[in-house]
Amino acid sequence: MPSITNSENIYTLAIESSCDDTSAAVLCNDKVLSNIVAGQKVHEEYGGVVPELASRAHQQNIVPVVEMAIKKAGISKENLNCIAFTQGPGLMGSLLVGGSFAKSLSLGLNIPLIAINHMKAHILAHFIDEDGYDKPTFPFIALTISGGHTQIVKVSSFFDMEIIGETTDDAVGEAFDKSAKILGLPYPGGPLIDKYAQLGNPKAFPFTKPKVDGLNFSFSGLKTQILYFVQKKVAENENFIVENLNDICASIQYTIIQILMDKLKLAVAETGITQITIGGGVSANSGIRNTLKEAETKYGWKTYIPKFEYTTDNAAMIGIVGYYNFLEENFSTSDVVSKARIEF
Repeated sequence: MPSITNSENIYTLAIESSCDDTSAAVLCNDKVLSNIVAGQKVHEEYGGVVPELASRAHQQNIVPVVEMAIKKAGISKENLNCIAFTQGPGLMGSLLVGGSFAKSLSLGLNIPLIAINHMKAHILAHFIDEDGYDKPTFPFIALTISGGHTQIVKVSSFFDMEIIGETTDDAVGEAFDKSAKILGLPYPGGPLIDKYAQLGNPKAFPFTKPKVDGLNFSFSGLKTQILYFVQKKVAENENFIVENLNDICASIQYTIIQILMDKLKLAVAETGITQITIGGGVSANSGIRNTLKEAETKYGWKTYIPKFEYTTDNAAMIGIVGYYNFLEENFSTSDVVSKARIEF
């Protein structure tokens, strides 16, 4: 392989298909030229993602999404230097669609293939070159919060990361969505809780925070507590939810944020690291973003909050990890396999 100079432009095509969004992006070095995401509304009537329907939709979306990403980037596929794709974790059927396409195109163009860990991509999305956004310096603490994961990660370099805390049961995104379902809100409910919470009193209904040792989390008990609370109140007043929706949502969101912040403060105390980043779909939550920004003055932290488009599943974050792997010539072979669960 020819040596790479700092002045040479590296074009990375990235593919993300871990759940129900089909996404393709093209990056020139660490700059995003295009980032196309095709969602799947078919899951809304089921109240959650149906894996079989998701994989079928990926098969329909993958070609036009990739074509659109390359076209919007203003290049041709012959300009590409490598192809990065999500290896896992995620839904197996969905991962296979993106992985198979990436392998085929890599083989056809005779360019390197790079398999990417989805969760590491959420963390390294902060290194996408964006005007007005600072990049963290190593080491830093990353809080990754999504529908399937809740982790605190010590990040020492692009390729040296250690999970120092994670959920022992449910992820924070599930806590938001299940709470929304209890309140009769449609899927996905997390953003709706955030919406109504902004209009309510966060201390109207106090919920007990779970006691979990160390830096780990637990959200199953909180979900049960919210369920019993709502059932009891509705039995007393059938209009309780309608009359108190804003305050209920604000109280739920406040409790979840306090759980996250308690663990972050402990992580800072244990590591001495005061640079904090957030990533993952739940990092789009306005309450979490505002609380983390307030921590800069309250605790003396330096916090990094990604653009909204890089919080949910997207291919640009896969592309930035692909770019740094390309520079190190960390390539994958064509027999690399997609994995629903993957070692961090």
